[in-house]
Amino acid sequence: MFKNVNQEALKTIFASVVSILIGLIMGLLILLVTDPSNAFLGFQRALLGGFNRLPRSFGEMLYQATPILLTGLSVGFAFKTGLFNIGASGQFIVGGFAAIFIGVRWTFLPPSIAWIVGLLGAMVAGALWAGISGALKAYRNVNEVITSIMLNYVAVFLVNFLVVATVFNQTRNESLSPTNAFIPRGFFNDLFPRTGVHMGYVVAIVVAIIIWIILEKTTFGFELRAVGFNRHAARYAGVNEKRNIVLSMMIAGALAGLGGALLYLSATGVHIEVVDVIPLQGFNGIPVALLASSNPIGIIFSSLLLAHLNTGGFYMQTLFPTEIINIMVSVIIYFSAFAMITKSILEKYLKQKGGKNA
Repeated sequence: MFKNVNQEALKTIFASVVSILIGLIMGLLILLVTDPSNAFLGFQRALLGGFNRLPRSFGEMLYQATPILLTGLSVGFAFKTGLFNIGASGQFIVGGFAAIFIGVRWTFLPPSIAWIVGLLGAMVAGALWAGISGALKAYRNVNEVITSIMLNYVAVFLVNFLVVATVFNQTRNESLSPTNAFIPRGFFNDLFPRTGVHMGYVVAIVVAIIIWIILEKTTFGFELRAVGFNRHAARYAGVNEKRNIVLSMMIAGALAGLGGALLYLSATGVHIEVVDVIPLQGFNGIPVALLASSNPIGIIFSSLLLAHLNTGGFYMQTLFPTEIINIMVSVIIYFSAFAMITKSILEKYLKQKGGKNA
């Protein structure tokens, strides 16, 4: 059994590495076509990413990785249970608003616990929002992809309305600063001064480990995965598949909502702007989850890769226009998300090779 598990892990890692390398090659080709004279220097900065100007660049990489780690977990958790949670962006912004509202309006809470309450409030908000898609899937068999996409737009417009009604900064067309609930920086303040990374990254790592334990080591996790493999067979085995579908989506929503809180409760001047734009962090969670084959521990590293590339893109701005950098990073991420396809090709090749040897 352990041998099979190790082989599966090795195939996953190999497929991810191959997909990343293909993406990097395509990214380099884009730079060569755009500006051959600066292509290799720009590519070097992209590869260095969070190591361009230590320790500051590494701290910024961790800061950027924090919210997409949670949205990656959200998407990956749903994948593991047979659901496609493409609504992480909506759950992210709803959770972010709940956290800001608590940080701005609940002034009766001392700052030492206000940020914790803000995180919990964001998880509840994200869970309830995702629960709509889960309930429609479980009790009306409505495809969760359609409902979660639609709810992304509803979430953006609803949050815009609520921000203006409750926590609006009229001078800047954005939400007020949640000064009562900033997440403390802790030891990161000494390790990475003048960066945005805070104790939320530790929270994200702990959550990833907890999700892995739930999925792999508990009866509840086994039931969730069983429903994902075949909900009808799970029902015949005595599993309440409708309840588990709803719970799966709610847990995924709670994770995305927590990601929103970890972004908007950071003391970096990030606010909810009253614009009709869906947050990218939710969509970035999709390639992060795919690259890690939805493994919660693997998502920790794939989120770091995406943040690493984004940090490298920042240091390329003196050489290339922002649009070219965004295209390059997007292409690398796009090809990285083909890890599952690469893995299936590898498995097919090994199977054919084994058949010939036999």
